[in-house]
Amino acid sequence: MEWETVIGLEVHAQLLTKSKAFSGAATQYGAAPNTQACAVDIALPGVLPVFNKEAARMAVKLGLAIGAQVNRRSVFARKNYFYPDLPKGYQISQYELPVVSKGTLTIDVDGVEKVIGITRAHLEEDAGKSLHEDFHGMTGIDLNRAGTPLLEIVSEPDLRSSKEAVAYLKKLHQLVVWLGICDGNMQEGSFRCDANVSVRPKGEKKFGTRAEIKNVNSFRFVEKAIEYEIERQVGVLEGGGTVVQETRLYDSDKDQTRSMRSKEEAMDYRYFPDPDLPPLVLDDALIEGVRATLIELPDAKRVRFMSQYGLNKYDAGVLTSSREMADYYEAVVKQAKADPKIAANWIAVELSGFLNRDNKDIAQSTVTATMMAGLLRRLADNTISGKIAKDVLEAMWAGEGNADAVIEKKGLRQITDSGAIEKAIDEVMAKNPKQMEQYRAGKETLFGYFVGQVMKATQGKANPAQVNELLKKKLAP
Repeated sequence: MEWETVIGLEVHAQLLTKSKAFSGAATQYGAAPNTQACAVDIALPGVLPVFNKEAARMAVKLGLAIGAQVNRRSVFARKNYFYPDLPKGYQISQYELPVVSKGTLTIDVDGVEKVIGITRAHLEEDAGKSLHEDFHGMTGIDLNRAGTPLLEIVSEPDLRSSKEAVAYLKKLHQLVVWLGICDGNMQEGSFRCDANVSVRPKGEKKFGTRAEIKNVNSFRFVEKAIEYEIERQVGVLEGGGTVVQETRLYDSDKDQTRSMRSKEEAMDYRYFPDPDLPPLVLDDALIEGVRATLIELPDAKRVRFMSQYGLNKYDAGVLTSSREMADYYEAVVKQAKADPKIAANWIAVELSGFLNRDNKDIAQSTVTATMMAGLLRRLADNTISGKIAKDVLEAMWAGEGNADAVIEKKGLRQITDSGAIEKAIDEVMAKNPKQMEQYRAGKETLFGYFVGQVMKATQGKANPAQVNELLKKKLAP
């Protein structure tokens, strides 16, 4: 039997507010345990929550960016469950009336675009954190994270493979970081995902029984967890068994999911409107104020880069992978007055190679946009060749200064004196009489050999175009 996979993702994006969702406590990551948990966060008797308006603005910003419906009126609810790191015994969330609903996100998988529906994005508070490693049979509780504002973004069950799921997750990650509403740090848990996975016979319209894989915090693990879960469920069904609705955890060491608990339904959480919080009412002034702050979004910038700068789809995608990368590219093009395609190649290929090698992003690059522009100017005015430019870039990356400083320090200025190049050619020809004879007898593939020998003799400094031109004349019978 052929099977079809159905996937929906619930993504928790921690909002970049300076204080928590319902208290004035700080949200900075890495503080000593329980030093950023105030009376509201730890649910002392008599305290009352006050909602953080900045979190609402950030939710609206996402809603506008995904073309969603921003609801003027939304309601906070209590989601009731017991867990040691949830001091209230309930989580303040949104249920029936979320702040954002009915949006879309377009993904690209192997050159094929697909529109994925976003059911809702609702505001809620995070729980604390249970610490198991260092307590010798006991569990520690750190409530620093309790009350941190989250935006839970729920997709429609439109995803049909692990590749589509990862593409959607990466696109959403790019967007929330681009908008400046989440830092996207998956290692610190500020962007994490629950994956709802089910399978059904191909052609079947009814959904299969789903399992929810909780709190997966890397793109690679999301893909591997979904692949394992698909294989597990198909194996259960083809073996005559029944898939149980449950919550599962992904064990990256064993590359498998395992059962955590039976999956709760909404009724199990006994949602009801929070009596301590009024409805969240957004007026036109707030929404339009947020709209006015929206910058050019990634998809629009990618299309513009293709039309304005003549870039192909791949390069435009690399150069709009982050706001910082896109700004870097445009700054280089403007400052260097360079050919946009050449600038794109040096950034998307050469510079990105160093970034990837050293696991850095463009904001951490030791080669600034101004320095890269200087390198491209020296390349354009034939001060250096393309091959030498790569050596100069490597020295710049290592902190040896800008292009001009490296060129002068290392004596890399290109030889453009025709007389000097002709002299080098004559010496190469004199040392290689056998190859000369073979070339003039018709073995034209040896031309590259002579070019290489001349470049070697000039330590790579001869202008390659001049070398080619003069060699053709000199080697002619």
